[in-house]
Amino acid sequence: MRKRTGIGIALLGLLIFLLGARPELFGVDRSPVIGFIQIEVFLAGLGLIGLGGYFAMESMWRQRPKLVVTELGARLVGTGYVIALASGMADVFGLGTRPLPSVPFFGYWQGFGVLAGQIVMIIGFVMMSPFWAGFDLKKLFARRRKKQSPKKKKSLLK
Repeated sequence: MRKRTGIGIALLGLLIFLLGARPELFGVDRSPVIGFIQIEVFLAGLGLIGLGGYFAMESMWRQRPKLVVTELGARLVGTGYVIALASGMADVFGLGTRPLPSVPFFGYWQGFGVLAGQIVMIIGFVMMSPFWAGFDLKKLFARRRKKQSPKKKKSLLK
C-alpha cells in the first residue's frame, strides 16, 4: 500500500512539475519567460516527486535492515531538493542576477543549479535501491591480499 501511495504522489508531482516547467502542454502558457509562479509550481512538483520516490523506495526494503548506503541515499535526495530549491529561488532570496524588487527570472545558472539538484536526487534514489542489499560491500571493496607462504627464519649463528 505504501509503495502505491509513493508512486501516486510521485506521479502527481510529475504532473505538477510539468505544469510549471511546460505550461504550454496544458494550454495555460501566458508568458514568454519563466516567472515566479512557474518556478514555484515546478519546484513544488519536484518536491512531491522526491517525497513520493522516498516513500516508494523505503517500502521496497520491507522489514529488512537498511544499509548505510540506503540512509545516505535518503539524505542525498533531500540535499538535491534543497540545491534545486535554492537555485530556482535565487532571485527571490536575493542571490540571483535579478534580485527583488525586479521581476524574478529563471536564468541559465538557475537552470544549471536545478539540474544539478535533480542529478543529486537521482544519485540518492539509486543509492536507496534494495539492489545494493545483494552485494557484500566488504568483499566488493576489500583489498586483495596475496597469500604468502611463511618464510623460514635464518639463523644468525651459522
